[in-house]
Amino acid sequence: MTMTFANTLDLKGLARPLPLERTCDELGRLRPGDLLEVVTTDHASIQDFTAWARATGQDLLESSQLGHVFRFVIRKR
Repeated sequence: MTMTFANTLDLKGLARPLPLERTCDELGRLRPGDLLEVVTTDHASIQDFTAWARATGQDLLESSQLGHVFRFVIRKR
């Protein structure tokens, strides 16, 4: 299955809380159902994005790690 992203945020090099803040800002510009891909290098992002999705009801469709890079796919509700 191929995913089409409304946007991809390259947030590598940013530390907590900036990746999550920038993600929230971008989601505010997207339409419900749009997919957002986020790439970070902040290890805290794993916990942050998981807890945030649970608390806000956003759909965290994918969470993966390749080396020191973390990738998240979020569907805006």
